[in-house]
Amino acid sequence: MAFPPGFLDELRGRISLSGLVSRRVKLVRRGREFAGLCPFHHEKTPSFYVVEDKAFFHCFGCGAHGDVIGFMMRADNLDFIEAVEKLAGEAGLVVPQATSRERERAHRQKSLLEATEAAAAFYEGQLWSTAGARAREYLQGRGLDRQTMRSFRLGWAPDDRQALRRALVPEFSDPLLIEAGLLREPEGGKLSDYFRNRVMFPISDRAGRVIAFGGRVLGDGQPKYLNSPDSALFEKGRVLYGWSAARAAVIRDREAGSAGAIVAEGYMDVIALHRAGFSTAVAPLGTALTEFQLQELWRLTPEPVLCFDGDAAGQRAAGRAMRRALPLLRPGLSLLFAALPAGGDPDCVIRQGGRDAFEQILAAARPLSTMLWECELGASRVDTPERRAALERRLMENAGLIADRSVQAEYRRFFRDRLFDAGRSARPGAQRSAQRRVSFVRDGPEPPPRSGGRIQRENLLRMLLHLPWLIDEVAEDLAALDMPEPELDSLRREILERDAVGSGLDAGALQQHLVENGLAATVERLLLPSVDTTFLVRCSDPVSARKEWVRVTRMLSGGDRGVLAEATDHLISNVCPQSWERFLAARERVLQEGWQGEDET
Repeated sequence: MAFPPGFLDELRGRISLSGLVSRRVKLVRRGREFAGLCPFHHEKTPSFYVVEDKAFFHCFGCGAHGDVIGFMMRADNLDFIEAVEKLAGEAGLVVPQATSRERERAHRQKSLLEATEAAAAFYEGQLWSTAGARAREYLQGRGLDRQTMRSFRLGWAPDDRQALRRALVPEFSDPLLIEAGLLREPEGGKLSDYFRNRVMFPISDRAGRVIAFGGRVLGDGQPKYLNSPDSALFEKGRVLYGWSAARAAVIRDREAGSAGAIVAEGYMDVIALHRAGFSTAVAPLGTALTEFQLQELWRLTPEPVLCFDGDAAGQRAAGRAMRRALPLLRPGLSLLFAALPAGGDPDCVIRQGGRDAFEQILAAARPLSTMLWECELGASRVDTPERRAALERRLMENAGLIADRSVQAEYRRFFRDRLFDAGRSARPGAQRSAQRRVSFVRDGPEPPPRSGGRIQRENLLRMLLHLPWLIDEVAEDLAALDMPEPELDSLRREILERDAVGSGLDAGALQQHLVENGLAATVERLLLPSVDTTFLVRCSDPVSARKEWVRVTRMLSGGDRGVLAEATDHLISNVCPQSWERFLAARERVLQEGWQGEDET
C-alpha cells in the first residue's frame, strides 16, 4: 500500500524503538546504543542492538534488521499493513484506508511466507530422520559438521512425489503450494512435490525469511542443481544466497576495521567460506550476476571480490559480470576479481589449503580496470601502430559504456597509460627503460628518474595506503616530513585531515576516500602492480611495520648516511653495474665525512 508522503515518517517519529523493543527484550544501555538477547533466535550472549538516534535495530547473530515497523512485523508475525495499523493505534494516528486489493496481496504474501517456512522445517526434519542418512553422509563428506548444517538450515527432500504435500495439506491449499513453488502440476498429471531426492538449501530474503529453495540431486539425476521457480516471493535474478547473513557480517567486520563481500558461484562455496571465517560470502543462484544483484552487492561493500571457479565456465561468468558492471560503475563502486587455481573453487581451495590459502587469493585480487585491460589485450601483439590502434579502439568502446563521466574519464586515462607503456615495451631498447614508467602520455621528453628521496617518501605513503591503522601512531612524523612533491604533499595532507576527523578506515575505504577527494591519479600510481613493493614484506605484522616506518624516515633524514642505506637496499634488490656504481659513490661520500657505521660494508 502506498501511504501519503510523511505518514510513515510521522509514525516512526512518534514510536520509541527502544521502548517498543524493551517490552519483549531486556535492554542494557551501552554508550549511545542498547543491547540485549535477540528475540528472533536463541542466543546466550547479547548480539541484538537498538540504535535509538538512528531508529533501527540489528542482530549480529541472525542478521535481523529494521525499524519499528519491521520489528512489529517480526515480533507479532504481522504483514506490513497490519504492523502499521497496530503502531498507528498506539501513536494516535489515523491510518489511510487500504484498498481491498492491497490487503489481499499482503495477506497472500504472508500465507506464502508461512508455507515456505513450513517447507523449510519439513526438509530440516527429514535430514535428521532415518530417511536423511544418505544426505547427511554426502554433506559430511563435503566437510560439513552438524552445527553448520543446522546453522544454514539444510534439509532433505525425500524421493517421494507426495511427501511434502502430505505434510503441508490441509493447512496449506494446493493452489497456494503451487504458487509458492513447492508443488508442480504436470499437464494431465497428478500434483507432485517440486523437489525430490535432493539436499535442500533454503534461500532467504533480506530479512532472513525463507522465500525459496535450491536442491542438489544425489546420484546422476539432472539437473544437478534445481532452484524454486519464480513466484510472488522469489525472483532468481534479484536474490543472492547468504545476503542476510553477509550483511550482518559486513556490519560487524566494518566496525572491526575489515569489511568486504565475497561472491562465489554456489551454495557449498558460500557455506565453506562461512565455515572458514569468511562470513561475508554470497552467491548468485546459478545465473550470471544481474544488474540488480550488483546493486545488492554494492549495498554490502564498495568493492566486492568475485571468486568464480577457476574453469572456463567461471572465467566466462567473470567476463559477463565485468561487462555488465561497466555501465553501473560510480565513483567508489567497482569490482575486484580473484583468480582461483585451474579447475578449483573456493570450497576446494579451503579444504586443501585452509583459510590462509584463500586469504592469499583474496589479497591478489585485481581491479576491474586491470581485468578489462588483460581481457582485451589477451595474447595479441601490440608491436605496430595499427595493432595498438585496434586495441585502443576496443578499450575505448568498453570505457564508453560507463555512464558516469568521471569514472569513464579515469578509465580512458588508465587505458592510454597502459597503451603508452605497451608501445614503449615493443620498441628496440625497451628493456633498458622498462623500469622508468610514466603515469600519463607526454608530448615532450620523459622526466628524469625519480630521486631516492622521492622513492622513500612514496614508500611511506604506500605503507599508509596499505596499513591505515598506522596513521594514528605516525601522524606527527608524517606532518613533520619534508614533502617537496606537490602531489605527494596533497596526499599527505588529505590523509592527515581524514585522520583528524576519525580513524578506523580499512585500506579500501581510505583509498576510496582519497580517490573521491581528487587524488585518484596519485593513489593509482602508488598502488600500481608494477611498482617495487618488496618493502611491504617487511611489514608483515604491526611491530615490523613500525620498524620499517622508523627505518625509512631515518633514511630520509640521515643525509649521506641515508643515501648510502638507500643505495645499499637498491643494490641488494637490483644487482647491476649502475647500482654498484651508485653504492660506491654513496660510500665514498660517507667516508670523506669521516663517518663509519654499520651500513658501510
